[in-house]
Amino acid sequence: MSALRFLTAGESHGRGLVGIIDGIPAGMRIGISDINAQLARRQMGFGRGERMRIECDSAQILSGVRHGRTLGSPISLLIENRDGENWGEAMRVEAGGDRNAGAVCVPRPGHADYVGMVKYGHSDARCVSERASARETAMRTGLGSVARKFLENFDIRLASRVVSIGLVADPSDADLVPLERLGRIADASPVRCLGRRAQERMIAAIEAARRAGDCLGGVVEIRVSGLPVGLGGYVQWDRRLDGELARVFMSLNAIKGFEIGMGFDASRRPGSRVHDELFWKKDKTRAARRTNRSGGLDGGMTTGEDLVIRAAMKPLASLAKPLRSIDMEKKRGALAPIERSDVCAVPAAAVIGESLAALVLAEAFLVKYGGDSMDEVKSHYRASQRA
Repeated sequence: MSALRFLTAGESHGRGLVGIIDGIPAGMRIGISDINAQLARRQMGFGRGERMRIECDSAQILSGVRHGRTLGSPISLLIENRDGENWGEAMRVEAGGDRNAGAVCVPRPGHADYVGMVKYGHSDARCVSERASARETAMRTGLGSVARKFLENFDIRLASRVVSIGLVADPSDADLVPLERLGRIADASPVRCLGRRAQERMIAAIEAARRAGDCLGGVVEIRVSGLPVGLGGYVQWDRRLDGELARVFMSLNAIKGFEIGMGFDASRRPGSRVHDELFWKKDKTRAARRTNRSGGLDGGMTTGEDLVIRAAMKPLASLAKPLRSIDMEKKRGALAPIERSDVCAVPAAAVIGESLAALVLAEAFLVKYGGDSMDEVKSHYRASQRA
């Protein structure tokens, strides 16, 4: 039985997004501002499209919280789509009306459109794209904000940055920046990178892509500090925390690569330059590491060092200068439709990644230290730290 579960529902241009997170213990303080702050961060970033000027995401807590504290029952959230009112006929729920309103017969290369049409027997790609849209990540960010609030009770903190956009990489060494300061620097940057020169070059690359009717992907990094030793497990494949993190991150729209710590670079180095040597701390109660090449995970378990995750995002599938495709109705070649989209959503992916990491880590924490109330979880956690 899972310690923490979550589900989302809703279409990109429907009435709204709904989500449920189940398993948060009773007695946790939370307010709507905790959720809306993360939703606002998700909407920021240079290269976002017109949709972000329409939506001003604000969640409503529908259940599971009373007088500012969780009840232990499922927490449900609603995020209304402001743009939904402009798509009333196209997204009509009841039978009748114009079934061709908003219909799309040409799938976009690189999108879920074509495969989804074949899989579910749809003749209209709108039936696929509305749910496959990255708009759904607004709700995952909202639910992840609840998990993040839980982790903060145990001084576990998350931050993110953009490592690269297109061919422009930020050479800044994040290892030298304290996590909370890293988060502040990234939030102050329109592309969420640490270096000023890299920021200028990333903005220029996004502008060049915009002028060309193209779009760009990139690499994001999520860091988590304060994790205790031993979250996750090695005794079964599905208890390994790195596997669960990879599963959730690879479910994020447009993510095509995932790594922890040195990641792929570890395959190019000898073992003497990959593994973190162990030393006794002064009190000899626990081991210490002078490097963190493993990225905070060994054998599927947290080491107590900072967790370092990177994910590679491909360019989005909606281009202002469309690629060649096929017309599913007329059975001939056609240009892909031009849908409103971002030129670059990499900065947003970094923020979403924080919420995804929070969801996975909160569950792992509850598996190890679980309880029905926050007092019970804190008691279990304190007892383990004294051991």
